[in-house]
Amino acid sequence: MQRTHHTIDATNKAIGRIATEVAVFLMGKHKPSYQARLDEGDFVRVTNFGKIHLSGKKLDQKELIHHSWHPGGIKRVPLKRVLEKAPHKALEHAVSKMLPRNTFRSARMQRLTIEL
Repeated sequence: MQRTHHTIDATNKAIGRIATEVAVFLMGKHKPSYQARLDEGDFVRVTNFGKIHLSGKKLDQKELIHHSWHPGGIKRVPLKRVLEKAPHKALEHAVSKMLPRNTFRSARMQRLTIEL
């Protein structure tokens, strides 16, 4: 198994469009030898993430939601605040939610690098 490096330019793209492209490369679904039981994904580097495009009122209305599965354990953080404090967290959250929830997720996320 040979891992290659992919570079994605995020200029004028939506977060979701970037995240789907990144998730495919991290899982290895772009390869003809893809098998769900193996982790054959590649390294991905996202550049120019500071120049993303958000359409409509997403900057004001969209929230990143996390639940601890305990009663009252829901946490909502507005996208505007996330992009101000740590912009890379928005893309990491989107990619993480698009990957399968199995033991490979943490190893796949380590192969992702985001540059502002």
